[in-house]
Amino acid sequence: MPVAGAPSKVELLKEGSRGLRGHLAEGLGDGQPAFDEEGYNLLKFHGVYQGYDRDSATERKQRGAEKLYQMMVRTRLPGGRLTAAQYLALDEIADCFGNGTLRITTRQGIQFHGVLKGDLKATIATINSALMTTIAACGDVVRNVTTVPAPIRDAAHARLESDAKRLSQRMLPASRAYHEIWLDGEKVEGPEEDPLYGTAYLPRKFKIGLAIPEDNSIDVLTNDLAIVALFSGDRLEGYNFALGGSLGMTHNKPKTYPRLATPVAFIAPDDLLDAAAAVVRLHREHGDRSDRKHARLKYLIAEKGEAWAKAQLESYLGKPLEPPRPMPRFAVRDHLGWHEQGDGRLYLGIPVPAGRIADAPGRLLRTALRTVIGRFATDPILLPSQDILLSNIDPAEREEVEASLRGHGVVLADRLTPARRWSLACPALPSCGLALTEAERIQAPLLDEIEARLARYGLLGETLSIRITGCPNGCARPYAGDIGLVGRMPGFFALYVGGDFAGTRLNFPLIDKLAESAVAATLDPLFALFVRARQAGEGFGDFCYRIGREALLDAVAAATRRAS
Repeated sequence: MPVAGAPSKVELLKEGSRGLRGHLAEGLGDGQPAFDEEGYNLLKFHGVYQGYDRDSATERKQRGAEKLYQMMVRTRLPGGRLTAAQYLALDEIADCFGNGTLRITTRQGIQFHGVLKGDLKATIATINSALMTTIAACGDVVRNVTTVPAPIRDAAHARLESDAKRLSQRMLPASRAYHEIWLDGEKVEGPEEDPLYGTAYLPRKFKIGLAIPEDNSIDVLTNDLAIVALFSGDRLEGYNFALGGSLGMTHNKPKTYPRLATPVAFIAPDDLLDAAAAVVRLHREHGDRSDRKHARLKYLIAEKGEAWAKAQLESYLGKPLEPPRPMPRFAVRDHLGWHEQGDGRLYLGIPVPAGRIADAPGRLLRTALRTVIGRFATDPILLPSQDILLSNIDPAEREEVEASLRGHGVVLADRLTPARRWSLACPALPSCGLALTEAERIQAPLLDEIEARLARYGLLGETLSIRITGCPNGCARPYAGDIGLVGRMPGFFALYVGGDFAGTRLNFPLIDKLAESAVAATLDPLFALFVRARQAGEGFGDFCYRIGREALLDAVAAATRRAS
């Protein structure tokens, strides 16, 4: 580890990267299957993670073969908005350069897995030719800006969509490196100035989310900058800025922890972009550049305090800021199924298990989406629940759209239990180099087991969120759910409970190392206790929070004794 205050190795690399160029252009043509360490780190700023197929790694090593290196390529899509033509272009890329699937992220983007180094430039160029980009989808910059997905035609939803696009554009890196390397753009001679990011960019990644209290489907408080728009009727009053949300942590490192953003200031409508840039500057100038595990904005806010942060923002903006205004209770809207847009047209939310758009025997989801989007020219929107929404559907075409989907074996929302409807899972193995155990590939069978226990107690209709990640970095937001399963080691999870469904309270650790095969059996006595002792209208997460960790552990222990 670097000494206190000394820049980390990654910081030195960014500083000397010539605006994120490094030697990426040379690495593209060196004939090797992977980039070097410098390239590995700089690729992220261009929307690419370099990894390898972990399923085949051991066997290949035993026979002396090199790892099967592959790239994950991520698109930057503010608010998850796509045109029909853009979606169809992405679908084609999945076959040309990826592994034949598209994956919806919890931040309303699309990821391609299995891209080979030799196809990387063509992949990125093709994405850009369809008027999309991958720049700043990863790396120590402001990532994809998320917002409420519903295409409801009113002032609030129109403003959120517009704000997400404006914020995304404002937060893009100024370097022309991306266009030089991937799009054969004209080379820039001499230094470039980036007024937002400087030469070393941010200490760590930075996430922005926009929501309204009536719809917190993006879990806005899990963002570094959580922006909550406040309306009076159709009139925008302004925005509450909450700072310091982030869910990543490291097992056995108590100085790392998940945190929800806390309110700092109220921002007038015309100050949105400048105020957001000021928060980014706050992170850039004061974030920890010596220890990447301590580099997120959350640690700065937790240690310096909200009053300090507000004073810093006021100094950057050159004027005083109002304190945060009171907000109504948060709610989470269900965007699956059929809904009216408010302009005479409809939108349909379609479940996508673990966000993986793929064809499987008897369930041709990818083919169905391609067919319906192509035929009816419906514009997709990606949901933070990893699902997809088809907008602008003529009511006269409703029956045809639904018949086509069902005819391809697509399972629609009316056939899902709430537990399955609200479940999230990260990719984990075999594509993620950080995964400690499975997530996406065990989601369905694990939910089968949990639903059997819920049915035993008459709870199949109970609304609760179950979130599964293969490591503690929290890509599927496990610490903000009713039930969180966090990869601990191969075949084992840490079990978290007690979050609230609305996304305003983190859950707490209940069991540190729980075998995958024991998850449903361990939840069983908690469900039984919930049925016996819940209060009227109380959700499962609220119940666990109220009665506390010791009472829950006692219930698990008593069930274990009875079974032995």
